[in-house]
Amino acid sequence: MAKLYFHFATMNAGKSTLLLQASYNYRERGMETYLLTSGTDDRSDPGRVASRIGIENRADTFFETTDLFEMIERRMNSTTLACVFVDEAQFLKTEQVRQLARVVDDLEVPVMCYGLRVDFRGRLFPGSAELLALADDLRECRTICFCGKKATMVVRQDENGVVQTAGDQIQIGGNETYTSLCRKHWREAVGDFLD
Repeated sequence: MAKLYFHFATMNAGKSTLLLQASYNYRERGMETYLLTSGTDDRSDPGRVASRIGIENRADTFFETTDLFEMIERRMNSTTLACVFVDEAQFLKTEQVRQLARVVDDLEVPVMCYGLRVDFRGRLFPGSAELLALADDLRECRTICFCGKKATMVVRQDENGVVQTAGDQIQIGGNETYTSLCRKHWREAVGDFLD
């Protein structure tokens, strides 16, 4: 039975690595997978799911206006899909998450989404909120804070290392911009809870 999965975490938890490993496991057994990634994250070459540890794979790119149900259905006209993998799922729009739920329900193909749960202000991304509401299976990928506790939050820093508490929800960056922290150290870094 097909399901909609949401694998969520903070930065540097290995979400893309887990996605690539799961896709490899399907392909190793002769099953076709379809990898999708957001065009919003332009840190690596477009159309690639890339891991910090150096593994990567080709993927099709989606944007805010992409109809994912239509895109996946079109792909299914040329091949039998065992699973669809979506990287950077926090950038999905609410309607796109609903389209992925339709893929699971109507096309009977499992969809595994990987992404951030919250932004640097501790607020859910719209795509993540919809996945938390609609996913059949929620899985947390874990990483740790500098103190050794589980990291559940992330802070954004400027080029001088000063923690930012305001700004656009989306700003593409890696270790030079974001640091994963436990809630206690996130609160200390941002000045308790943000309004």
